[in-house]
This record gives sequence, C-alpha cells and structure tokens, in this order.
Amino acid sequence: MPSTSGHPHSSSVFTGVIGAGRSQPAERVMRMPAHILVVDDEPDISALVAYHLARESYRVRTAASGPEALHAAEVERPDLVVLDLMLPGMSGLAVLEELRRRPETQDIPVILLTARKEEQDRIAGLRLGADDYVSKPFSPQELILRVAAVLRRVQQAPPATTGGKVVRVGPFAIDEGAAQAQVDGRDLDLTPTEYRLLLILMERRGRVQSRRQLLEAVWEVTANIATRTVDMHVQRLRSKLGDQADWIETVRGFGYRFRTDPPQ
Repeated sequence: MPSTSGHPHSSSVFTGVIGAGRSQPAERVMRMPAHILVVDDEPDISALVAYHLARESYRVRTAASGPEALHAAEVERPDLVVLDLMLPGMSGLAVLEELRRRPETQDIPVILLTARKEEQDRIAGLRLGADDYVSKPFSPQELILRVAAVLRRVQQAPPATTGGKVVRVGPFAIDEGAAQAQVDGRDLDLTPTEYRLLLILMERRGRVQSRRQLLEAVWEVTANIATRTVDMHVQRLRSKLGDQADWIETVRGFGYRFRTDPPQ
C-alpha cells in the first residue's frame, strides 16, 4: 500500500488534484484525463484509491463527507464518482439520491464502495441508479478496471447527431445517432447504462439474454459475478418504461428477453 502520510485532510471540498502518472494505453487516450471524485471518510482508503487512479492518469479529487461530495460535484462536475456508503452525517445512499435528483449531476456515473455485509444497501444503491459496486476489502486493480469499463460505456455513447441507425420494436424507438430512446413518442430519461441495456435487449429481441450475457455486453464484465447489478438495472429501467414495462420479459431461471409481440 502506498504511504498515506501526504494525504490532505478533508477540511476543504477539493483536497487537491493528484498528479498524472504513467501514460495511458492508446485505447484510453482522451482529450483530457477523466476527472474522478473519490468520496470516503477513511483517509487511508481515500489515499489508496486516489493513488491508483492517478497512476492511470486520471485526475482525482477527494471528499470526506456527503455535503463535501455534493458541493464538489456541483462546482466541478466529475466524469465519475467513487462513493463509499458509510459516511458520517449523510449516508452514501443519501448522496447518491441527491446526485440523481439534481439535473446537473443526474447522469454522472457512480461506483459504490460497500462492505460485503451491506447487501441491502448495495441493492438500494443500484435501485437509486448506481452504475456498479465494489465490495470491501477490494483489489485496487479491480476498482481501476471497473472505473475504466464504466467510463468506456459513457464515452462510447453516440454523439448527438442525426441520421444514425434507428432500432424500432413495437412502441419503442432508439436513434443511435442522437443517443435517444423513446416509447410511445415520449423521450426516455435514461442513464448511459440504462440506454445501453435497453439497446442491447432491443437488438437481441426474441432471444433470452442471461445475466452473464448482459454483464458482458453492457458492463463489459466477463466473469459471472454481481448478478444483482443486472436485476436492479432491469428493475429501474422497467420503472421508467411505465405502461410498456412488460415488453421486458423475465424468463425464470435464465434471464431476460425483449418481446417481439405486444405483451398480453
């Protein structure tokens, strides 16, 4: 573990930008390094996460409480938030709920840091719109891979242009060129992960998709883990589809399928 003796205290919302480390692989080169906000009240963990992220050339800021995190996200919008659930005064779930409530932060990807015994909190976090979670104690390399995968999903969203491919099924339409999904002519307010999940299901309509297949296609996770992530995102997506939620069919014991015909 790197030394944490130089870790600044949390008296300021912005505890300093960690300098960039080694150069990034060619496939992750960006115009500007992604800005990651790390929220944890334990200085050793915060320093460890910041150190490993900085080695991958991310710009890192830290916050040690919920109010600090919300202020930091408002002042300088991060590209991703790594959020501990156990925070003093204001829980990580309350922070996540507030991030999702505010229009200026509702689309920021969030990865939760949770203790293994906090399963109900993880489920609640996924229901509130968290993009992924990593259980403590965690491997720094696993966290780095999760961060990279979530950022890739966001960055791969098609630019807002016209004339792209349009996928239509029943009352649903996805314009990949405009990165816009509609149902019954109504725009859907989806996170990048929800958008990708709906697109994959619609493109593979009529075919049962296992949780593992969805993890690989949407989350870019090759191991058969974190199946709750899939279930909670499907549940959240269904809640946004309103009366058309039954187009996503649960196939008990197998996974999910997007219907080709209207549900009965």
